[in-house]
Amino acid sequence: MNYEVIDAHVYPDGQLDVLSKIEVSRLLDTSQGGLYTLFRNSSLAVLNCGNPLDDGRELLERYKSFDISLIQEEKGISLKLNNAPISAFVDNTIIKGIGEHLFSVLRDVIYVNDEIYSNPKLDLNTSEGITDAVFHILRNADVLQPNTEPNLVVCWGGHSISRKEYDYSKQVGYQLGLRGLNICTGCGPGAMKGPMKGATIGHAKQRIKNSQYLGLTEPGIIAAEPPNPIVNDLVILPDIEKRLEAFVRLGHAMIVFPGGVGTAEEIFYTLGVLMHPSNQGIPFPLIFTGPESAEDYFIEIDNFILSTLGKEAQKFYKIIIADSDTVAKEIQSNISKVREYRENKNDAYYFNWTLNIDPIMQVPFIPTHENMLALQLHQEQEKYQLAANFRNALSGIVAGNVKEKGIKAVESNGPLKIKGDAKILKPLESLLKSFAAMQRMKISSNGYTPCYEIEYSN
Repeated sequence: MNYEVIDAHVYPDGQLDVLSKIEVSRLLDTSQGGLYTLFRNSSLAVLNCGNPLDDGRELLERYKSFDISLIQEEKGISLKLNNAPISAFVDNTIIKGIGEHLFSVLRDVIYVNDEIYSNPKLDLNTSEGITDAVFHILRNADVLQPNTEPNLVVCWGGHSISRKEYDYSKQVGYQLGLRGLNICTGCGPGAMKGPMKGATIGHAKQRIKNSQYLGLTEPGIIAAEPPNPIVNDLVILPDIEKRLEAFVRLGHAMIVFPGGVGTAEEIFYTLGVLMHPSNQGIPFPLIFTGPESAEDYFIEIDNFILSTLGKEAQKFYKIIIADSDTVAKEIQSNISKVREYRENKNDAYYFNWTLNIDPIMQVPFIPTHENMLALQLHQEQEKYQLAANFRNALSGIVAGNVKEKGIKAVESNGPLKIKGDAKILKPLESLLKSFAAMQRMKISSNGYTPCYEIEYSN
């Protein structure tokens, strides 16, 4: 099938207009160690904004001939696009928001390579070094807001949800916007776009200007979840672990809407952080919510948490069904407790330094077949460690479902094998089957084909 494409020149709009010769050469280096492939694929994902597609490999196959290059000019730089998706343009001119996102990709790819990975002062083998790296990436992107009160609500949920669930996420966003709260999401469509869209109306009614709609993504997922057009601050973190840490460090409260495996991964990451003994007593509002049609989804999640992490884990969140007004009031009330706690601890409003994130949740987990089989899925460990291992297992399934490398690995080597105690893996198997039955997995014309196999060790 042919897809309409366009050739164009794009100029920066205050994002990044000067590069060194070395930076340009690295970006144009098409060798295995060069940055070109990362830059090219992430840029293509941004240009695909608004097109329904949740398969990173399919996007790359669809636009094989797409090419992007840097042009050095007297006044700075520009980007030359060949065979770019025409949907990113109107009257042959790139849509302004998409152009901004394109230069955000350029900014973050360069910065991470030159100032994070090549910086001897940042030790990425330590927990402190990883947290510093996350902070520096966010600061370089100019998304930290030091002169404002705590007001940033992280909203998580699926990129492919029902219309009722999407409309409900807009209602919650609207109520948050009326209360002057800003929104941070994974930047994609679905439950990541809905709260932002609702908040724009709430902010407009309150005549709030300079609202923040912050999107955090990473190269492995951006093709399946391209930035939605409402995002006015986009940051591309280098991997999923740094992206997740950025969410919990930036956010003053968190709302989880219905989703699938990726949403469950985010839930278990958050619980793994909150259940760490050194984080006890730190206020971190966490609400699971959706319309009445999503009640079964959250019942499954709640039962799974109870079966694996126990009643103690259930104390860290509240489930509110079909009541957007109450959700927003709960968030607003609990953010005041966050503000008070940060003041007492002399911690920054704009970056939560107090949270202790264990290295098991910071070191990038590469979901190879060997690493998936080696996961410690048993109850003879601390609950926060079990939550982290479940997060890794779910992350592997996400990779096998929608990420280019994960899909190829499953095609070449068969399903990812997950092995562990039957007592905790049977609930996982039940949860995943319920997601498939609810069509919350990657569904094709033949239904869902699992990218995993579960094996009980006892």
